[in-house]
Amino acid sequence: MYEKEKRFVVCVDNSDYLASLERHKIYQVIPDAEARADGEIRIVDESGEDYLYSKDRFVSIRPPAVVRESLVCA
Repeated sequence: MYEKEKRFVVCVDNSDYLASLERHKIYQVIPDAEARADGEIRIVDESGEDYLYSKDRFVSIRPPAVVRESLVCA
């Protein structure tokens, strides 16, 4: 994968987390090797804090450079 670049995912399943995750929203992944090994992903959710979620709730994407830059600055 593209480890040196910022990673992004789209939420495809927000069941049980309706207040914390927005379905179809793009989230930036926070690197966490331990979470990754456990099948989880760390993101900053709608609370503004970073939390772990099952990686099955997300699909990895690789947005075009101009979109990545915009997402990182947001």
